[in-house]
Amino acid sequence: MDLVPALEEPLKKVLGPATAKVMAEHLGLHTVGDLLHHYPRRYEERGQLTHLADLPMDEHVTVVAQVADARLLTFASAKAPRGKGQRLEVTITDGSGQLKLVFFGNGVHKPHKDLLPGTRALFSGKVSVFNHRLQLAHPAYEPLRGEDADETVDTWAGALIPLYPATAKLESWKIAKAVQTVLPSVQEAVDPLPEQLRAGRSLVALPEALLKIHRPHTKADIEDARARLKWDEAFVLQVALARRRHADSQLPAVARKPKQDGLLTAFDAKLPFTLTDGQRKVSKEIFDDLATEHPMHRLLQGEVGSGKTMVALRAMLAVVDAGGQAAMLAPTEVLAQQHHRSITEMMGELAEGGMLGGADDSTKVVLLTGSMGAAGRRQALLDLVTGEAGLVIGTHALIEDKVQFHDLGLVVVDEQHRFGVEQRDALRGKGKQPPHLLVMTATPIPRTVAMTVFGDLDTSVLDQLPAGRSPIASHVVPAADKPHFLSRAWERVREEVSNGHQAYVVCPRIGDEDEDPKKSKKKPSPEDEAEKRPPLAVLEVADQLARGPLQGLKVEVLHGRMPPDDKDAVMRRFTAGETHVLVATTVIEVGVNVPNATAMVIMDADRFGVSQLHQLRGRVGRGSAAGLCLLVTEMPEASPARQRLTSVASTLDGFELSRIDLEQRREGDVLGQAQSGARTSLRMLTVIEDEEIIAEAREEATAVVAADPDLDNLPGLRTALQALLDEEREQYLDKG
Repeated sequence: MDLVPALEEPLKKVLGPATAKVMAEHLGLHTVGDLLHHYPRRYEERGQLTHLADLPMDEHVTVVAQVADARLLTFASAKAPRGKGQRLEVTITDGSGQLKLVFFGNGVHKPHKDLLPGTRALFSGKVSVFNHRLQLAHPAYEPLRGEDADETVDTWAGALIPLYPATAKLESWKIAKAVQTVLPSVQEAVDPLPEQLRAGRSLVALPEALLKIHRPHTKADIEDARARLKWDEAFVLQVALARRRHADSQLPAVARKPKQDGLLTAFDAKLPFTLTDGQRKVSKEIFDDLATEHPMHRLLQGEVGSGKTMVALRAMLAVVDAGGQAAMLAPTEVLAQQHHRSITEMMGELAEGGMLGGADDSTKVVLLTGSMGAAGRRQALLDLVTGEAGLVIGTHALIEDKVQFHDLGLVVVDEQHRFGVEQRDALRGKGKQPPHLLVMTATPIPRTVAMTVFGDLDTSVLDQLPAGRSPIASHVVPAADKPHFLSRAWERVREEVSNGHQAYVVCPRIGDEDEDPKKSKKKPSPEDEAEKRPPLAVLEVADQLARGPLQGLKVEVLHGRMPPDDKDAVMRRFTAGETHVLVATTVIEVGVNVPNATAMVIMDADRFGVSQLHQLRGRVGRGSAAGLCLLVTEMPEASPARQRLTSVASTLDGFELSRIDLEQRREGDVLGQAQSGARTSLRMLTVIEDEEIIAEAREEATAVVAADPDLDNLPGLRTALQALLDEEREQYLDKG
């Protein structure tokens, strides 16, 4: 995040090439500034030894303890048959428990001299078990000698010992020594926070914060430093987003106002139901944006089944009314076909532009996917370039160079998280001027994440279900503990079918993959059978059900590798009620709308994420009959996977579930680590716990950018931004 030459100094110049290489390769630290922002994970108090009883197995740990006993043993071995082999066994204690350290061969001499009984030291190594006892083999160590010792005392001065995120190649205390070397550079740090903001919130200056986080004397020092450094992270990120919002607001766009008594009015008059208050409110926000001469950038998020597609369709019709075209980008062919079918059905004769029997205000609605036949594709492209088609629904086939529009006015991106920045921008680039943009996600996002990740978009939330929707009962089915529960699940499916309804069975895998013969040779032990066996597959499960518990019912399969026409035919038969049970992969996860489907059984439910389970569950309970979702798992009751499933079964609130999901996953992947491969820029801030700071930082950032968009009067902030927005990070923010 920082700033001036002293902090931009490469570590290899300051610490030497060997240490710098390990820091760069294993911790991603390259400059003095990087190292100063590598904060301690926790602190040990000098008077209080670590609890050895709580050591985790197979993890790299650092403990502070005292040597209770040290014995040098000789033994015979293949390498030393005459009993000349040496082993040093050191027992350390923390007052609550003991731990054995072992050193072998030539590695015994130095610790034998250093680790005399009574010596206090830091020990670091991987915890293993030998003869049913925990031990550290050949741990690294650093004695903590008396007040008059030289370098160690300097490094560990103060009452609190910082323990850093470390690696096997670079222990915590070596990082601490490196920090000690560069710590004088903190005085060179230029503060990114405006003076007024810092004073108004009683935050310490940046140099003081860095000193206190690395060399605290009291717990209050740590709190002061954390409060300040969290603000830095939140504020600099929010300024980056505020500047993007500001730049977008300066772009030109064509205002799109629906004409009186046009297509939209005719469509609204046809609707067999009333829009919810939420749909009306969100529609108004969108129409207000469309009426301005700057491009709309809006995120529409909502509960599963809250009617987002209806809101998006009305926005698209408003743009067609105003003489433009609207494109909806869907992530899969199944979803694109489903949207196309449901939109043309809802519009009726209004979707028959240029056809006999089409209404006066009608337009043409075309579908464009990669697997269409040449003739259909040619006609769709012609309809787009001439303006004959006002609406197009398609997959990324819409992005290809040969696709041209007459006048693209609105881009709707469905399931935003499935598309990269390049795809979205390629479609937006097809407008004569920047088109308006509506991004939809059916995965509810906690408010703080929306502010942090999608902070350059205005957000609309639909959290009210349309009238006539039924509640969904969800239950975990522990197939391994209680096999009779699974039998009862299939009975429930039969009951739903006998009542005239339909059901989904979802599996994680298709089942036509080539099995690796090497992998299948090893038989897993019973306790990890559930984890090691391949996930259940659509083709196998469908066959077993049709010949077993669901015999006599019409069972069909649906998965992503089927030819598009076959997929479409299967969906049509299921929608028409001809198929009783659809065994599918997650191709049905979003957008699929069959109101008569009331039951869903998710096999190996522990293999899916929280938001994915919530999405899948949203496919049932879409009509007037109550929905049922059964989450089948073989995971034991105490496992985290089972707890996750219990969370999903206990609430239908997608925003609450997304919070639970985030708390379990933490923030790394939320803020782009997974997307860009870069380290997350949030080291101190946690998106869920620091909600208040993020909200306040957003307000402050918006005000700062409004007053000084180029940050001419805030050079420290400008430099901090340049460091934050490396190319990968910039691209990730673009995905908002």
